[in-house]
Amino acid sequence: MRCLRAAGLSRRSAADLGPRLEALVASAPPVRLAFDPVELPRLYGDPRDAEVTGLLSALLAYGRADLFKPKLRALLGAMGPSPAAFVTRLDAIGAARLLRGFVYRFNVGADLAVLLLGMGWALREKGSLEALFEAQLRGHGSIKGALGAFTRSIRCSASVGPVRRALGRERGLDHLLPLALGDGPAKRLNLFLRWMVRGPDEVDLGLWRSVTPAQLVVPLDTHLARVSRRLGLTRRKDLSWKTAEEVTTSLRLIDPGDPVRFDFALCHLGMSGACPPRPSIGRCSACPLLGSCRVGPTAVARAVARELPDPLVH
Repeated sequence: MRCLRAAGLSRRSAADLGPRLEALVASAPPVRLAFDPVELPRLYGDPRDAEVTGLLSALLAYGRADLFKPKLRALLGAMGPSPAAFVTRLDAIGAARLLRGFVYRFNVGADLAVLLLGMGWALREKGSLEALFEAQLRGHGSIKGALGAFTRSIRCSASVGPVRRALGRERGLDHLLPLALGDGPAKRLNLFLRWMVRGPDEVDLGLWRSVTPAQLVVPLDTHLARVSRRLGLTRRKDLSWKTAEEVTTSLRLIDPGDPVRFDFALCHLGMSGACPPRPSIGRCSACPLLGSCRVGPTAVARAVARELPDPLVH
């Protein structure tokens, strides 16, 4: 009988990769924060303002950062110094004043109105977004189950009738606040959780205490998936919850208590172009993870071989 190779990272590979990942995290340039939506909730000192800004920022964080971040900055500027206070007293008429004419790719003003009104309900009824999530985690027992119930509660708490009369019908609400998570990686929701739970450090805020970093799942996107496959963190080729769990399980071999702390550095390795879709001798040879990569050493060796003189030519 053929022995099937275990998916994900082996303990031996984890021992080899661990020091390299630590070096990558230590060298991750602070300037990358300017290309990441986590920069926005970090502007607020009050935890309620930070979590409201964090959820809004994470859910709109698709596409290019230079396109969605100006949209977010404009919204936050119009919401005043306390986004939490703003959404707590928000109604459909106020949402219409804020969001009339808003469009960002899949989403229109009515989609955002449901999100903001739902967050306002959560703050009034539960006291915080953390309290709402904590209740769902107790009830469902898993991060995925809690995230699904959390977004469903926010979405269903908003009355869509007044929103539609003021702003028209929703367009991308299922993309923004899905009623069911399905098989996808729920990247933006896991990103929000990472910001709230991990830290505090130079990236994440560490505001929530009802969830431990060990419970988190990586916010899997195309950049992290590519880097993860090259490092052997997963063999899966799809962007799914199972792949996100497999990558997290591999990283847990390196840091059982905080596996997702490597996400920012690994994701930005791909986003910045330092780990491009097609291997490059210049970038691969300079990569601190080259010794653990499944692709880079071969690309570098082939490039070097092409440069060597043919020993049979005199």
